[in-house]
Amino acid sequence: MNSADKIRHDFLNVQMRAACAGAFLAILASLPLPASPQQKPDDLTSHSIEDLMNIEVTSVSKTEQKLSRTASAVFVITQEDIRRSGATNIPDLLRMVPGMQVAQINSSAWAITARGFDGQYSNKLLVMIDGRTVYSPTFSGVFWNAQMIPLETIERIEVIRGPGATVWGANAVNGVVNIITKSARDTQGGLITSGGGTHEQGFGTAIYGGRIGNSAAYRAFVSGLNEGHFPSPAGLSGQDDWDTIRGGFRADATLSPKDSLTAEAEVYEGTAGETDTVPISLSPPVTGILALRDRFSGWDVLSRWNHAASPRSATSLQIYFDRTNRGDATFGIGLNTFDIDFQHHVGWGNRQDFVWGLGYRLNSDATATTFRIAFNPADRVTQLFNSFVQDEIVIRPDRLYATLGVKLEHDDYNGFGWQPSGRIAWNIDDRNMLWASVSRALRTPSRSDTDVRANLFALPGPNNVPLLVSVFGNPEEKNESLNAVEAGYRNQFSSRTSLDLTVFYNDYDNVFSTEPGQLRFETNPPPLHLVEPDTFGNGVRGETHGLEASAKWRVTGRWTLTPGYAFLAVHLHPAATSQDTTTVPATEGSFPHHQAQLRSHVDLPWHLQWDSSVFFVGRLSSESVPSYTRLDTNLTWQPLERFSIKLVGQNLLRDHHEEFNSSSQTALSSLIKRSAYIQFTGRF
Repeated sequence: MNSADKIRHDFLNVQMRAACAGAFLAILASLPLPASPQQKPDDLTSHSIEDLMNIEVTSVSKTEQKLSRTASAVFVITQEDIRRSGATNIPDLLRMVPGMQVAQINSSAWAITARGFDGQYSNKLLVMIDGRTVYSPTFSGVFWNAQMIPLETIERIEVIRGPGATVWGANAVNGVVNIITKSARDTQGGLITSGGGTHEQGFGTAIYGGRIGNSAAYRAFVSGLNEGHFPSPAGLSGQDDWDTIRGGFRADATLSPKDSLTAEAEVYEGTAGETDTVPISLSPPVTGILALRDRFSGWDVLSRWNHAASPRSATSLQIYFDRTNRGDATFGIGLNTFDIDFQHHVGWGNRQDFVWGLGYRLNSDATATTFRIAFNPADRVTQLFNSFVQDEIVIRPDRLYATLGVKLEHDDYNGFGWQPSGRIAWNIDDRNMLWASVSRALRTPSRSDTDVRANLFALPGPNNVPLLVSVFGNPEEKNESLNAVEAGYRNQFSSRTSLDLTVFYNDYDNVFSTEPGQLRFETNPPPLHLVEPDTFGNGVRGETHGLEASAKWRVTGRWTLTPGYAFLAVHLHPAATSQDTTTVPATEGSFPHHQAQLRSHVDLPWHLQWDSSVFFVGRLSSESVPSYTRLDTNLTWQPLERFSIKLVGQNLLRDHHEEFNSSSQTALSSLIKRSAYIQFTGRF
């Protein structure tokens, strides 16, 4: 970037920050005052265990279902869980979900998945925010540092472990993370948080909500953070510090007794540092470790109309547009996404609950061609058409339910694909429930799977001819497929204890591989050089199986313990036609076989709350990452009804540790440091 471009970019950064702050202040000045102050979060720890089991979830069937009768491995992170966790980001919140693998790569990058196949771009986990997918169709994964929505605006996070493709479509293979924010009606008044510490050097959020007449409510927010760097394995700076700022608006209106409308919009930008191994030149051939600065930005708008024709018939129409930009000195990409989704939910007679829907998505991207990364074609438009139908059948009222469904999709890479499922839930009695499911899911190729050329290393070759090690996309890349069998048991032992247990078996085919090619000469770019090519393929298949368990025990009226455990085994095999010798051992060793956790919540006298979490994560054998135990704890003091102070310590057992390292990741790993911060929260 030349000096003029840098000045222009810095000026635009200042403009954007000023615009976000100015817009927020204008909203405060111009809109009417709310009728009541920002609501204090509902303390679910004061509820009985039965109340917690009856939380309604929507991620399994796109309709509201009680958790106690849902035939899927679902874990709900409530707003109270968020408030008491001490986490400042969504990845750290997901650590509390048994069966989720959450590993921090550096200060702003995470490897997150469920049930194996973890990586910087975990391509089998679908993530959504209010129904808007944030799974990248370019790199098959989630850029978590661009998803820093204020945690105070989240109502709950529903996490499905296992396939959710029948209702959510492709890429919901190993799991679904559905982040649901609060209605504007539930965030009236003002809320300000601010804090800082050893790693979280500074962060803050300002939220303001009010009413427009008697039928509408709004919410506006501005948030930002600045985080320091972690050390590299050599003890030097990882140069991975990062910052981001975000602003947003949401409005919820009741148009009539049968119609409601939601509209929301967000804008964000940030920068994140990382160190990468990058080919620098061919003449002479040089590969070096460079400190890069990733610049990301974006905005989105979403609207949702709900119409209740009758107590047993309802429709919804959701439309959103999403713009994202990301790049550094070695790559650049911009992506536009337009999505429209229609759904109809209707009850048939006394025994059937029927849901069907249609959807369309258009992705349009533009990429920069650099020596390190290039796409062919540089710009591309892809379309996705989908429809689904699902029917819940009451076999025995209040006791036995069967759910059958199928998703049909057509994409530009592989044409039509179908993803069916069958589920059964049996409420043995008021305290015991069994469920089982059989389902199929697909992971569709992305732009990087089919169209990319990435130059990895520039090295001296034979006879002093430069050698370029490169990887190429495969235009014939197929869908990866999963056939899954799951079963679960939920037990309500008493008003103080509950248990949730899941076992599963997954069978994968056409899994992503990297196939070696023959050496060849190239003249572009000059000089004449050799290329050692690898090409993406579908040369791996295999099976996984495992167990996930979570429990809740209210020891006393003031003390609750929540233990969890997960076991996972992966057995992969190269296909008969594959020559890939690296993907199988690297993938099998990229996850922990055993994970365990214990979370404790204690309400103390003098308006104090003490929360602690211990997480054990087994070793990652492929990259020799040792096992570790992480201890987080926080103490919250609320001397006034509308003011609280929180002191948080994270990773307290060791000064630093490594959580993830993979040959397939682009960013070099850092060591995760012990840290502490203080946070102030006020409501008005």
